[in-house]
Amino acid sequence: MSNNKPAQKKPSSPYLQPDVVAKLGSMELRARLVVEGFITGLHKSPFHGFSAEFSEHRQYRAGDDLKHIDWKIYGRSDRFYVKQYEDETNLRCLIAVDQSASMGYASPGMVTKFAYASYLAAALSYLILQQRDAAGLATFSTDVAQYLPPRSALSYLHQLMGALEQGQPSDSTGTATALHHLAERFTRRGLVVLISDLFDDPQQILQALRHFRHQRHDVLVMHVMDPREVDFNLGSPAVFRDLETGLEITTQPQQIRAAYAATVEDFCTTIKRGCYAQNIDYVRITTDTPFDVALREYLVKRRRIR
Repeated sequence: MSNNKPAQKKPSSPYLQPDVVAKLGSMELRARLVVEGFITGLHKSPFHGFSAEFSEHRQYRAGDDLKHIDWKIYGRSDRFYVKQYEDETNLRCLIAVDQSASMGYASPGMVTKFAYASYLAAALSYLILQQRDAAGLATFSTDVAQYLPPRSALSYLHQLMGALEQGQPSDSTGTATALHHLAERFTRRGLVVLISDLFDDPQQILQALRHFRHQRHDVLVMHVMDPREVDFNLGSPAVFRDLETGLEITTQPQQIRAAYAATVEDFCTTIKRGCYAQNIDYVRITTDTPFDVALREYLVKRRRIR
């Protein structure tokens, strides 16, 4: 299982940084540059084997036809890999992106949680399709807003990117209900990657996740939070506004920081333990986390499903 807070290392590419990716012109460009930066980093890391798995390559063995050697990989890594060809899709993956009201939040200098989730979903879609698996997308708030069933054609990427470009946070939240509705639509066994801040009753969230497990889906939960939602380092005084009702209150963050931190940690721990009890992988990430952290979590999960 994944640790609660993955260790962050300096990314090998600037295109793994959320603030850099946010400045790029299109979702498809973001996806491509994030994944290319990720793969470059894997070639230089102890996770090198993952890059070969992604690229549908394997190490050269004596007797292999030299025409199948990928010289571009050799130029980057000084290692010989041969291309492999698979005709059948191995995995159906549905990426579920939360666009409820709370996902629109961003503290100063950060991208919104929804933007981070969208960029991550775009990169995952690109990665999955390059692996010749099937990628699909669902966006939701109180109900399923968009649903694109998993397909393996590379041409499907354009449709997935378009759906992500069109998405935006709503003015309401109903995560658990929406996930139940999604489970009723995604019936053929596969992998569900949920990208959400999970701002709903934790027991209802866990019950909805159980719905996916009941249908024998594998599940990976990526719990996205803004850094200030974790450390509550907001300065003094601070104005808090409910993203759904518009209600505002002014308070001194230092006075309630300890109680707030304990409440957040209890919430996250409840979700994490509930996921582990159902054999669901859970990782908590903040919107300043380089994208390679989440992509590596996906590859770890993908490897276990094989």
